[in-house]
Amino acid sequence: MRQQYRCSRSGCQEGAGGEVSRAGGRKGFCGFGAIAVAAALGLMGGCRMGGESPPPPSASLLELVQPTSWEVVPSGPGLAYLGLLNEAEPWAVHLLRVELGRCELGLHVLEAPVGRGTEAGRTRVSELAARGGEVLAAVNGDFFTPEGLPVGTEVVMGVPRRIRSRPAFAWRPGAPPWMGTPEREGDSVLVLGWDVPRPSGDAVTEVVSGFPLLLRNGLRVGDLEVSDRPSFAQERHPRTALGWDSDLDLLWIVVVDGRQPDHSVGMTLPELTSLMESLGVEDALNLDGGGSSVMVFGAGPVSSPSDADGERPVANALGVLRDPGLCHLQL
Repeated sequence: MRQQYRCSRSGCQEGAGGEVSRAGGRKGFCGFGAIAVAAALGLMGGCRMGGESPPPPSASLLELVQPTSWEVVPSGPGLAYLGLLNEAEPWAVHLLRVELGRCELGLHVLEAPVGRGTEAGRTRVSELAARGGEVLAAVNGDFFTPEGLPVGTEVVMGVPRRIRSRPAFAWRPGAPPWMGTPEREGDSVLVLGWDVPRPSGDAVTEVVSGFPLLLRNGLRVGDLEVSDRPSFAQERHPRTALGWDSDLDLLWIVVVDGRQPDHSVGMTLPELTSLMESLGVEDALNLDGGGSSVMVFGAGPVSSPSDADGERPVANALGVLRDPGLCHLQL
């Protein structure tokens, strides 16, 4: 039975939980005033319950989001869901905290199967995750064409499917993730933070693309597309993003609900970047957002997709899995 920790202005409560509902769907329990006092005194651990429970949200994250309630739901060692709700803004923020320093935790790009019809090449993230076997959590991935093709580079189980000069996130067992723009070296090599042979691949690399890069080596990348794409960057929309903290070997996977005035209005790209900065990441990448944004954790979505029909079928997703076999693939 999974332990979850729910918090609000009235205090903290520990409870057993199997299913996880949307952040904001519950009334919480670890008082925000108490959190602020604990943070000021350097006692953030005071809101933790249980011996191996994940840490609560950091003081910098709490200061930025100003949640009226939050919850932490572990899913075994090294993986946890954090949900924060600010009822005034309003914002609903969903985070996956993934300790990639644990060799049994890994990532897998989940491809939508090729098909025909109006949703050809697209599948809901919850369905992709359910088909993924060991997948514990997942979010939507790259932007996609009307034909259901990813816009950027995609590599699945080491095999390059598409290569494009757009920002991407790459991972392989035993190495830190890489964010940047993939390049070709002749017709035989895909250059990421490491080389992947083409067309055979290396059997282990996973790549999903997005746009734009938000942070590189701790610095904001340009003006975050505010000048060139103001409606995309400067207006509030649902968002999905990835951030890497090399000091702690932590991957943060973020979804912000949006376009729902009574629940969550979404974030601009500068606001999303501030959120990533509050998590302490050096590198961050924006993935597809809008109606595509969704986070699946456990049995189904924990976020609230903005489309009236719920989850939007997408071209690919990024899944988090636990597989002890990955420990034998360390490079």
